[in-house]
Amino acid sequence: MSADDHAIQTVDRLLEVLDLDATQARTTEDIFTGSSHPMPSGRIYGGQVLAQTLLAAERTLPEDRAVHSMHGYFLRPGDASQGITIAVDRIHDGRSFSTRRTQAYQNGVPIFSMIASFQDADPGVEHAEPMPEGVPDPETLSPDEDRVPGLTGGARRMLTDRAADIRHVESPLYLPNDDARVPRQAVWMRLRAPLPDDQRLHRAALAYLSDMTIQESILRAHGVSWAHQGLKVASLDHAMWWHRPARVDEWLLYAQESPNARGGRGLATGRIYTRDGSLVASVAQEIMIRVPSEAS
Repeated sequence: MSADDHAIQTVDRLLEVLDLDATQARTTEDIFTGSSHPMPSGRIYGGQVLAQTLLAAERTLPEDRAVHSMHGYFLRPGDASQGITIAVDRIHDGRSFSTRRTQAYQNGVPIFSMIASFQDADPGVEHAEPMPEGVPDPETLSPDEDRVPGLTGGARRMLTDRAADIRHVESPLYLPNDDARVPRQAVWMRLRAPLPDDQRLHRAALAYLSDMTIQESILRAHGVSWAHQGLKVASLDHAMWWHRPARVDEWLLYAQESPNARGGRGLATGRIYTRDGSLVASVAQEIMIRVPSEAS
């Protein structure tokens, strides 16, 4: 299989996961079902559930009413070998804003709960934090899978078979490295093949990508890699704000930092920019982190 064919195949798999089936529609609640990516850990990738629940909510709204914020909690680990049921509660529909509560279930119990707000296009005041300066272009960086030759087995397949082309500006954290211990990093990302033009799909795919690597500003601050023996990390919650339209099949810069870690938890924040410097979205996530023989 050629590299182009492989790239298209990875994105086609993502589109299959995001293609939800509607099984029930009511005045106040809608039910959808979906599938999951196979994962080496057996657990569902959090960004997948973010994207699926967002798409389910958007399917209960007119196309011109777009998500501008979501706040979600990861309640239980999801089983990637099983399907997902998603329930959407139509909490409120106003003249300019709508609110939806969405929960993803497996085996009759919720694994993820989200509330999101949607708005019609509306003019207003505008400003944005500028894009970081001095970041190298993505073409000058190799894809992550080409920078970790010591990574083998399922961990390596997870990089080569994912739909996203991820390129760390610093060294990738899949294996130990000698980079400075600083609570920040930058990552270029895009899907490996084009998506349809539907902006709802691009917004959901951006949520999908937003869960990739954001935890690493916490790890990097303490010189911890994903291969650290006994490391336990679990996402607790995830918040995201969409500011401007963007295509996720074009390069986006994800600038990340961690303002705090304490009590077995770490907070990470991120800003996502288009290549020309337009601020697309802001993200915040808190994780549980346990590091045996705690790094200083």
